[in-house]
Amino acid sequence: LASPDTEAEASLFFNSRVLMLFGQLEKMNRESMLVDPETARQITAKILHLIQTQGEKSFSLLYTTPFTLTEPSGGRRIGVFVSKGGTGILLQLVISASKVSPPSEELMLQLHSVLAKVGPKDRKFGVKARLNGALNVTVNLLKQNLQNHKLLLPCLLVLRVYSSNTVNAVSLGKNGVVELMFKIIGPYSKKNTSLLKVSLDTLGALLKSKTNAQRAVVHVPVLLYIYQDWHRNDTRHRHILIRKGILGCLKNITNIKLGRKAFIDADGMRILYNTSTVSRVTTLPKPEPSHLVMRNVFHHQLLRVPAGGPVAQLYNQPLGVDDVVDKSDNNEDAEAENDTENEVEEKDHHAGNDDIETDINKLRPKETHSRPFEELKIYERFFMELSEDFQVIGVTATPAAPKSQRPIIVPTAQALPPKTPTATPLQGECPHPAPVPPLDLDTINITKDRDGCSDHTHKGEEMLAPDTALLLPLHDPDLYVEMVKSTRSVPQFSEVAYPDYFGHVAPTFREHILERVYGVQRTKIFQDIERLIHPNDILDKVVYDLDIQSCPVVDGGESLKFNSQFESGNLRKAVQVRKFEYDLVLNSDINSNHYHQWFYFEVSGMRVGPPYRFNIINCEKSNSQFNYGMQVLMYSVQEAIIGRPRWVRTGTDICYYKNHFSRSSIAAGGQKGKSYYTMTFSMTFNHKDDVCYFAYHYPYTYSTLKMHLQKLEALRTPQTYLREDVLCETLGGNSCPLLTITAMPESTSNDQIFQFRNRPLVFLSSRVHPGETNASWVMKGTLEFLMGSSPLAHSLREAYIFKIVPMLNPDGVVNGNHRCSLSGEDLNRQWQNPSPELHPTIYHTKSLLQYLAAIQRAPLVFCDYHGHSRKKNVFMYGCSLKETVWETNISATSCELHEDLGYRTLPKILSQMAPAFSMASCSFVVERSKEATARVVVWREIGVQRSYTMESTLCGCDQGKYKGLQIGTRELEEMGAQFCVALLRLKRLTSPLKLRNHAHLLDIESDLMETHCKVSSTYLLEDEEASFMEEVDYSAESGDEPDNDPNTAEPHDNHLSDSESNRLTHLAQTP
Repeated sequence: LASPDTEAEASLFFNSRVLMLFGQLEKMNRESMLVDPETARQITAKILHLIQTQGEKSFSLLYTTPFTLTEPSGGRRIGVFVSKGGTGILLQLVISASKVSPPSEELMLQLHSVLAKVGPKDRKFGVKARLNGALNVTVNLLKQNLQNHKLLLPCLLVLRVYSSNTVNAVSLGKNGVVELMFKIIGPYSKKNTSLLKVSLDTLGALLKSKTNAQRAVVHVPVLLYIYQDWHRNDTRHRHILIRKGILGCLKNITNIKLGRKAFIDADGMRILYNTSTVSRVTTLPKPEPSHLVMRNVFHHQLLRVPAGGPVAQLYNQPLGVDDVVDKSDNNEDAEAENDTENEVEEKDHHAGNDDIETDINKLRPKETHSRPFEELKIYERFFMELSEDFQVIGVTATPAAPKSQRPIIVPTAQALPPKTPTATPLQGECPHPAPVPPLDLDTINITKDRDGCSDHTHKGEEMLAPDTALLLPLHDPDLYVEMVKSTRSVPQFSEVAYPDYFGHVAPTFREHILERVYGVQRTKIFQDIERLIHPNDILDKVVYDLDIQSCPVVDGGESLKFNSQFESGNLRKAVQVRKFEYDLVLNSDINSNHYHQWFYFEVSGMRVGPPYRFNIINCEKSNSQFNYGMQVLMYSVQEAIIGRPRWVRTGTDICYYKNHFSRSSIAAGGQKGKSYYTMTFSMTFNHKDDVCYFAYHYPYTYSTLKMHLQKLEALRTPQTYLREDVLCETLGGNSCPLLTITAMPESTSNDQIFQFRNRPLVFLSSRVHPGETNASWVMKGTLEFLMGSSPLAHSLREAYIFKIVPMLNPDGVVNGNHRCSLSGEDLNRQWQNPSPELHPTIYHTKSLLQYLAAIQRAPLVFCDYHGHSRKKNVFMYGCSLKETVWETNISATSCELHEDLGYRTLPKILSQMAPAFSMASCSFVVERSKEATARVVVWREIGVQRSYTMESTLCGCDQGKYKGLQIGTRELEEMGAQFCVALLRLKRLTSPLKLRNHAHLLDIESDLMETHCKVSSTYLLEDEEASFMEEVDYSAESGDEPDNDPNTAEPHDNHLSDSESNRLTHLAQTP
């Protein structure tokens, strides 16, 4: 390996040589109207020779040499070649050379060869070429040299770069370049394969424009013929890239309605299906994406759920619109015939994230309180500890809510009584079995036996159950049922799910992230396409439907039985597609038409041996951790009865992809033509006629929380101060608990009382999004640690007063929502101006914080626990003025950027002690879309510097002790406990008496230099096979859907670039 000095010298020589040659070219352009072709050719040849002969190493030096160019868009590190105006000089040389009649072929060859290498590195390349006329020169050169393959290849390479610009693509289409490409491509031949490959790539780029796709519709039969010819003759698969190029062109054409019609008229579905069947038998290094073309053509349809049925009436959903109108041919988007110079492609996007707040006034804390203190005084009753004199030591218990008298069924897995014969139902409809009377809880006798087995029990029969009292000290099945009786739900659930009733014992074995086998998605999509090819093989039988009261059905064991009518359950409909395959439809959030992600349902009546395939067909997000090793959760009743009551990760052949079901415009926020996504998995059951539950993540119900709080009360010692208040009632009539935890004063002396009252406060909240159940498991770990008897727990209680709202959205949790409350709104977007009527939990939680700010007792730390559906590990989002300004083009003086960097202390401590925590995944940038979240509002309006969102993965970890493992409840609870220990260390570190001993941990400026997470957007394209190297978004909070173009994404890099290091240095030096 060359030494750094040698590399530096080589880089310096290389750059000097290139700059000298550029200087000669620039002088020629400036001093002469007509360039001497021979001299220009010689200079250009030297540049090309220098690039080619230096090899990859020196070529990389050319583009990695740091040079910061100040631009209006904010500045980027670019190569010397582009930064010194090399692109413009070469393009001008192309124009000058074209004026010579005839143009020098050797000069044009050299110029286009260099431009082909430079163009992809210059973001403005397309605009520059169009503005100075080089675009037309290349097109004319192409038209005049169709038989000159030596010159044709570099021209096509440059044209491919030109075509990546939308406006250029439209302009080239008008100029006849689409038709020109079809003159170049042709049937199978062993000659000029490189030329054909580049031609197909160029054509594919052009056809991304809808207007160009319309021009190419007439050529669909030609493309199909060429594809068949190459597929038939390329028996050794040496030219798979050519076949993929043809399919890419077909895919872009079939993105429009006319293209799909032409494809079907040309019998394209049969042609691709037959050739793909051969390809699937043949072992290929990378299968061709023919399934993506066929999926494009697959007839789009709405989900078969009634717009005004019982579910819509019960959940008050706005009526959907049967509007699967194909708007794909409409030219209403920005890329149509408008040749504007302000197209999206020419905007210099900043790190793929345009959501960063750029108004510096919104990044400063508010100096005035928004509410008068008289309004806030009513919240004084929630802070009795701040005025308590402890003359009578005791804690007032909150009165229990009145219990419901409705019967409760435990568990849900009940054997149905024999049914009377009924008429054969129509295909797709549920038969109408006799109604089953509800089972009263008082008639169930529960026998606890670890070794027995149990069938489904009838009313009054005994049910064997595992004895989990020793393993789960905070779980009590009888107490859980009592809690269920006082829980109010919109559907008025009267059943209890078995896992919630008997509890979950975390498995002792490790559950590894599932290794995805390449081609799974392709296979699944082909199976879906076969429904259209072979419709007679499809059963299409509805076996469960909340809109039909008689479901589920019993048909002699030919179909599985489903149920979701219990707390937190979510499954609207199940359709048997094939003998062992089921399509599942989820409920949306109440009073909403979307947010289909959380699921929790029961399955019974299965056989042992055959693999069952389950397809959840109305998911909405464009990607998921199910593509990167996450598995679903399953709870087996028979496993629980024999002593293994636990949720386990399960499922094979898991993938997540776009399907052919269309969303209504209302459900898609006014956009038409949007598709749903399928999450599919296969499952082989181990017990015949078992009762199994499947869930998106480890369920944690509202009744479970109430049970845990009562059990925690039993753990309270005389040295522990614990008070539970009812903060408010929710829209659904459920109470929102507020906990206060600290240590009792050692005595009633004035000094002890003073110390007690003046402890700093820590405010914690959780579960504002119901589907993020991992947040509740983390909170469970926090609460258990706080109420524990360890010396650390006692020290922590002596150090702080904890105010905790463990569940901000009880209604959403109870009713099986994923993100919203009963108002149909995301409560974590209501913090700026919450309504006391529509968002009572947020309104009163914010009022508590406003009261603390008004009495000068703002919390030292605020943390809202969340779950993240797209990232691995546990990490934090915080708020920083400096880091936000750093990521934008704001001009700010040093005095405006004054900020204490102590907000990084707690995350840094967690990264040192919590194995699941990743500092590299943390971000402290304030984004516009997050300005109404708890984290940002508490930071800005309450003035809490350490205001965080702590996100826990739904999948697993890719670093540290748990690398390669899926996360479980044990790790989540451990994270909650580690958060407590970190708070204790934070207290010790920020204590004036301890600063000298821990100065190395307080060097936040150095820490800022060590770890910085780029804000980027790197989602995988939804219509491509997932890569093994995962790419995720580091700007989306709680799984928020990004609008960034995945094509412009860059993979996340843990190493800092030179310019990033310079900017970090500048930031660290700013006062």
